[in-house]
Amino acid sequence: MSDEFDAALAAVGPRLRALRRRSGATLTALSETTGIPISTLSRLESGHRKPGLELLLPLAKAYQVPLDELVGAPASGDPRVYPRPFSHNGMTVIPLTRNPGGLQVRKQTLPAGLTDHLEPDPRSHEGYHWLYVLNGRLRVILGDQDFVLTAGEVAEFDTHLPHWFGNADAHSVEFLSILGPQGERFHIKARYRPD
Repeated sequence: MSDEFDAALAAVGPRLRALRRRSGATLTALSETTGIPISTLSRLESGHRKPGLELLLPLAKAYQVPLDELVGAPASGDPRVYPRPFSHNGMTVIPLTRNPGGLQVRKQTLPAGLTDHLEPDPRSHEGYHWLYVLNGRLRVILGDQDFVLTAGEVAEFDTHLPHWFGNADAHSVEFLSILGPQGERFHIKARYRPD
């Protein structure tokens, strides 16, 4: 049991380093987010410091992953993913992936009239975003462009560009939102074009 425990602890550091690198965070930024000194974070990642709950809990929160994922706990129970919807600013969000630091895929629903009374407030952040409209009409603002996407249409953009999206009319809209790390792009391997 001791060998298994030691191996699990030894794997935490590389796992933490990989999560940080995938998220594009620096040790300095992570230190500011978690309150953990840079030297402690560095020693955790290199395996020179044993991880304890007082360090792992803020890291799990910063990376938005379950503690089990940080320590590599074996899967238990039903392995199927049952996405749990949550509400964010009145919008229903269903996470479709659990890929910390990688592509985050979500199905989002804006109820009818949710953004009618809101003044668009474009924001920017790290990452790359794709929007695919499933149903309804989605108003999208990208920089100085203001346009509407309808079912089957896609927008792809670097999230450094100030952006905002909401209902284009008084009806609800459903769309897929795929947010990836900075520099991530879709790679089309096959494309069918009829003659």
